[in-house]
Amino acid sequence: MISAGIVGGAGYTAGELLRLLLHHPEVSISGIHSTSHAGQLVTAVHDDLIGDTDLEFSSDIPANAEVLYLCMGHGRSKEFLETTNVDMATRIIDLSQDFRMDSHPKRIFVYGLPEAYRSDILESKNTANPGCFATAIQLGLLPLADTQLLKSEIQVTGITGSTGAGQKPRETTHFSWRNNNLSVYKPFTHQHLQEIRQTLGSLQSEFDHAINFVPVRGDFPRGIFAVMHLKSDLKEPDARSLYERYYADAPFTHFTPENPSLKQVVNTNKCLLYMEKHEDNLMIVSMIDNLLKGASGQAVQNMNLMFGLNEKTGLQLKASVF
Repeated sequence: MISAGIVGGAGYTAGELLRLLLHHPEVSISGIHSTSHAGQLVTAVHDDLIGDTDLEFSSDIPANAEVLYLCMGHGRSKEFLETTNVDMATRIIDLSQDFRMDSHPKRIFVYGLPEAYRSDILESKNTANPGCFATAIQLGLLPLADTQLLKSEIQVTGITGSTGAGQKPRETTHFSWRNNNLSVYKPFTHQHLQEIRQTLGSLQSEFDHAINFVPVRGDFPRGIFAVMHLKSDLKEPDARSLYERYYADAPFTHFTPENPSLKQVVNTNKCLLYMEKHEDNLMIVSMIDNLLKGASGQAVQNMNLMFGLNEKTGLQLKASVF
């Protein structure tokens, strides 16, 4: 059994991790750290786990963990590793943005997008989990970058659920504000653009066109729905074949010939991709659950790879379209 610990156990991503790891056949949970909830039952915060666990939050860092999940806010993972003595044999999976672009001075982090870097993750000791928008957008573009076929600006509109903003209450996550409402935020400047461009550049080094990304706050709790379009000489059947070939061995990313809906991926670790060609415009739709494939599910997928397990272990989740 793999001994797993969680640091920063009170947020949405930690709650999803607990839900997955409690039922993972190869994992035992060694501890859940939270300074704000130390001594409380985990179910006092994550009440969907009532009946599944009697674990308590602790102010102590989980001891003897073979893998440590860092589920803290951006900037705090770096601070944690600088101020906490974590055994170098302990593997780290970081869900913040702290090590997606730069590694820690004493630890080399691999970017944890399995569809692009599976072989690197298999050998890694430390993995930087991708951002949720970055995951959806990159999965929509990887096959084109891999075949050097990104030849124009890319236009992206991405709609995200309210859980993408984290558990801490904010004006724009309040139900009465978010319900039946839409709003744009961080147009053209979203922080995930850096890691998107880093990955695309690693596959197609000469790609230097703009990625014009407009994020939108959606009026639903979870999921990301990204629509991309760009100029392309590919005929639609050839583009579809390209995507089907690229993802043939990817257990969670699937091309669908039928126009999908977001509910098909919510509560799963799947990404669904769909495309249409209109004159010289290629439209690609990519959708994921922001808390699973966009965060905790992908983190478990990375753990499976790092420990030599079947990639799908503990992640065979079912969506409900109702």
